[in-house]
Amino acid sequence: MQTIGIIGGGAWGTALAQSFAQSGKNVIIWAREEEVVTAINTKHENIPFLPGVLLHDNIKATGSLTEVTHADIFLFVTPTQHTRTVLESMKANLDATKPVVICAKGVEINSGLLLSQIVAEVSPQSPVAILTGPTFAIEIAKGLPSAVTLAMKDKAEAEKVATALSSRSLRMYASDDIVGAQVGGAVKNVIAIACGIIQGKQLGDSARAALVTRGLAEIARLGSALGAKKETLMGMCGVGDLILTCSSMQSRNFSLGVALGQGKTLEDILASRNSVTEGVHTAKALIVMAKNNAVDMPIAEAVHKCLSENADVNEMIGKMLDRPVKAEAA
Repeated sequence: MQTIGIIGGGAWGTALAQSFAQSGKNVIIWAREEEVVTAINTKHENIPFLPGVLLHDNIKATGSLTEVTHADIFLFVTPTQHTRTVLESMKANLDATKPVVICAKGVEINSGLLLSQIVAEVSPQSPVAILTGPTFAIEIAKGLPSAVTLAMKDKAEAEKVATALSSRSLRMYASDDIVGAQVGGAVKNVIAIACGIIQGKQLGDSARAALVTRGLAEIARLGSALGAKKETLMGMCGVGDLILTCSSMQSRNFSLGVALGQGKTLEDILASRNSVTEGVHTAKALIVMAKNNAVDMPIAEAVHKCLSENADVNEMIGKMLDRPVKAEAA
């Protein structure tokens, strides 16, 4: 796997490209935006999405999806809601021997499917992997140490891919729990919005810690219903990602929640951003998944109502505090 194809020219895709290039790989990035392709190829910088990072000479950009299909492995870093469309555009040129690695975190709204299930529908011959964990793009791009989960149904294949993509600064742990890896990464974005609201309302660190803990319980309940392993959700893609995303303004989901807690409208917040905040979309999809699997997810439901039904933030916080006392399940 000497040539890496990155589908998606945002901050995360560019950061991954930088990490792989610094390890000696050749990387080709497909970007939808012409200005991104031009900036990477002429200035070695992704000015719109990752400014200030000088990119390695081994990184090239293209606006042609066909050109990317010549790579040895494909990493899809497109927003969750656009993954199906991009896959369909590429499927005629996908080689069944080359893994498709999903690096986005979320659930497709229209279908309620996990991203691995979308790959199975669109390109069933492609081996699918999930790369997820507690990472911020700028830190990966700078070569700061981090660790992620690389999950595939075949554990031996996961170890092979993880070994090929790992570097000294980006350590990959192989897993065969492809469902658990996705559940942790998707739900934590919604919990992070809730934690941001707590921060914006200045309700204290104790309240945020309680919310993170109960958020983990919601992740575990949904994961169990879908067949995920508990130990997966205690790893990088579960607890690790939850801790990072629920505690830093670098998180788009946490910072969005902070702004909501401070009284800003969702429309104004999103209008000021040039990147997707996945938790906004995932919250809606999670409610459908929770109902379909008879799983109680009160935090996710409260966030969904604030985002999609214009529920009053203070009212939703009050309802959460007024919930009946229950025994704490392990």
